[in-house]
Amino acid sequence: MQDLQWNKFLIPYEQAVEELKVKLKGIRNELRATSEYSPIEFVTGRVKKVSSILEKAKRYGFSPDEIEEKVEDIAGIRIMCQFLDDIYKVRELIRQRDGKDLYIVYEKDYIKNKKDSGYQSYHVIIKYPVQSAFGEKEILAEIQIRTLAMNFWATIEHSLNYKYKENIPENIKERLKIAAEAAQRLDMEMWQIRDEIINAQTLFETKSNTVSSIVNNIQMLSLMGKKSDAKDFQEKFEALWEKGSPEELHELADRIRYRIARYQVFE
Repeated sequence: MQDLQWNKFLIPYEQAVEELKVKLKGIRNELRATSEYSPIEFVTGRVKKVSSILEKAKRYGFSPDEIEEKVEDIAGIRIMCQFLDDIYKVRELIRQRDGKDLYIVYEKDYIKNKKDSGYQSYHVIIKYPVQSAFGEKEILAEIQIRTLAMNFWATIEHSLNYKYKENIPENIKERLKIAAEAAQRLDMEMWQIRDEIINAQTLFETKSNTVSSIVNNIQMLSLMGKKSDAKDFQEKFEALWEKGSPEELHELADRIRYRIARYQVFE
């Protein structure tokens, strides 16, 4: 393919990555906004570089005409999770969309079936329909689901594979295996105190959402011309901000919403 052809060829993959990132981040944000725990910590995505596509095609013996059909990870999405069991919760979220806005081709569980190198991740290969200027085009994409510890290890291994062109020296391979075992132990330790961590994070998210509501509604009172009320509630909020309990902040948020609702009824 010439440069211009490659640019055209990759457009739907770039579009798919952006759309999938928005959808997955939307799930995370919706859960957090309702003070629910989200198994999705964060989402990244990329389109494979042309050089990497060609290298993979050559390694597996694919002809240029087979690239679209056989190179499954030209579009790649990576979902990071805090805990091991979150990976399988995210997998279920993806399965729920199967047949709706994406189609699962197959799954590869490299957590229960860890690679010899120590690599761990859960892969879902999907077909994703992209609406282009020339009609619908269905492309392959790979979704990788990992913990933060797994991702740290995999990122290092990827860099070493790039440096040594897939022929990492044996002494470094052994060190990588030891590091992979350490990452696995870290994941297990974090899983043991999972409930404590989630409770702390949920408390933080709840307080953050309540504070946002208070600040926005005080501003609304001010815009409505109720300067005295806005000033009064601002002073109460500042008194609670540092030392107030979540329950006290929630009560204040309710009082401000009730005051706004009363003014709106009588307008």
